[in-house]
Amino acid sequence: MSMEMTAWHQLYSMNNRQERRSVSRATLRRIAAFARPHRRRLTVFLLLSVVMAGLAVGSPLLAGRVVDAIFNAEPLSVVVVVALMIAGLAVAEAGIGLLNRWLSAGLGESLILDLRTAVFDHVQRMPIAFFTRTRTGALVSRLNNDVIGAQRAFTDTLSSVAGNVVTLALTLVAMVAISWQITLLALVLLPVFIVPARRMGTRIAKLRREAADHNAAMGNQMTERFSAPGATLVKLFGRPAHESAAFASRARRVRDIGVRTAMTQTIFVTALTLVSALALALVYGLGGFYALRAELAPGAVVSMAMLLTRLYAPLTALASARVDVMSAVVSFERVFEVLDLKPLIQEKPDAREVPEGPVSVEFDDVRFGYPSADKVSLASLEEVATLDTRGGVEVLHGVSFRAEPGQMVALVGSSGAGKSTIAQLLPRLYDVDAGSVRLGGVDVRDLTADSIRDTLGMVTQDGHLFHDTIRANLLLARPEAEEDDLWDALTRARLATLIESLPDGLDTVVGERGYRLSGGERQRLTIARLLLARPRVVILDEATAALDSTSEAAVQAALGEALEGRTAVVIAHRLSTIRAADVILVIEDGRVVERGTHTELLEAGGRYEELYRTQFAEPAVAEAVA
Repeated sequence: MSMEMTAWHQLYSMNNRQERRSVSRATLRRIAAFARPHRRRLTVFLLLSVVMAGLAVGSPLLAGRVVDAIFNAEPLSVVVVVALMIAGLAVAEAGIGLLNRWLSAGLGESLILDLRTAVFDHVQRMPIAFFTRTRTGALVSRLNNDVIGAQRAFTDTLSSVAGNVVTLALTLVAMVAISWQITLLALVLLPVFIVPARRMGTRIAKLRREAADHNAAMGNQMTERFSAPGATLVKLFGRPAHESAAFASRARRVRDIGVRTAMTQTIFVTALTLVSALALALVYGLGGFYALRAELAPGAVVSMAMLLTRLYAPLTALASARVDVMSAVVSFERVFEVLDLKPLIQEKPDAREVPEGPVSVEFDDVRFGYPSADKVSLASLEEVATLDTRGGVEVLHGVSFRAEPGQMVALVGSSGAGKSTIAQLLPRLYDVDAGSVRLGGVDVRDLTADSIRDTLGMVTQDGHLFHDTIRANLLLARPEAEEDDLWDALTRARLATLIESLPDGLDTVVGERGYRLSGGERQRLTIARLLLARPRVVILDEATAALDSTSEAAVQAALGEALEGRTAVVIAHRLSTIRAADVILVIEDGRVVERGTHTELLEAGGRYEELYRTQFAEPAVAEAVA
């Protein structure tokens, strides 16, 4: 490695330094556990790194031998043999380098695979409360930046430390053997090379942290403003000029920091390269002095000059090795931080399947409060200093009801009364604090997650779709479904004619969150997905709220067919849904305050009758009923 490259490497390491901290043995054991499956490849990788370090020291010594052979007018065969040895070392070093790079790439990518899949699988087991609090970008960063940072501990840091230790030891031995005076001179000049790197590195690291903060702010602004809902909000209520000015201000600051950083780096590297050149000049000068006095062979001077480059590179690398190690450990700790966050909802080892046949739904004295942030999230993922410890306030107070197999239970009430919370407890998006929720007479906490997913089908008000094709969004419900099954579901959802009219049909991409479709089309597609799943229990959380009267009529007909013979829990938004219900529950302040049929509750003249008059009944319908 040249002096200039060494300077850039040292500067890079200083730029990425972490605060001084201790490394726990527990963390090291966990890191070792991830490396254990790859220990054979890792061992070979380290051994080859050591061999390459040894080969790197051989070339300068052989180069000096060639100079001596020429100076002493030795036979041509000597020069040829030594030259062939140098070529052999070069070929061996190149071959081992390629093999080591193959091992390094395989090892690194395997570790990335292990870490990413571990984090991804773990995150998928987290409760919905985790996702409602976590910033998506911060979580994605753990899967990308931190995982790659952890991987470098094995592919870069370990091999660098092992190779540099061997290179340094062999180089010092060779230099001392040739001339201890020149070696001492080289070591005396070393602080001039390292100390400025630490000071300058700290300054540049500060600039880059500031630039990273501005880039993160710009990234957040772009992520929010460039989404379909964000762009709509800015156009309707935002101030585009203000948004542009805020973005431009940060971008200009990043530009200024970039210029200062580039100039600081260039001055630093130029200065250190100059120091290195002066060190070489001193080596040649002092070595030449000794050579002219016949105290040192001419070839030894050449060898010392070449070994000098082998000396500074490992010394400066080892000087920053602790920084490299700590950077990697911090990345591991950030990954482990996510893995250590225990999911609140876990499947029991002896969990059973939902019983076969029609399924009843039962809530038995259910009490529930949303968990506080410290139980489901991390401050670093929310990008706050400390987590909000508020939570646990009971929002459902002794809710009890039963939906017999094939019955439809409608939930009505004011906004925020607890209707959606009740719906979320059935598929175990949350777990109750007291009481129990049962499917087919079995507590959902005693059931397997797969059987709950196979039994329940849910359509929410927002009708979320992935940025994928219509086909892919449908197959999410039943991956093994055939083409005829897809079209049957679309036909029953009154959407087949529209899809057939699209140029790409089922392969039409719906856009982010399905925004290339209208609200009604998007909702009908989510209902088609429900129909394809064929669940035994259906949960509709105001599923028709986004539909106009025409679309609602079409979808209600499809839902009527889909709900036939199935148990249904429906958060009602329209009168047609309420009238079709076998039982209506009026939810207020987390309690069931009234229950009965539509006619019974109207005759009772209570809260339902008030909701009916103010929220549900259209004037013409109200007059007809009256």
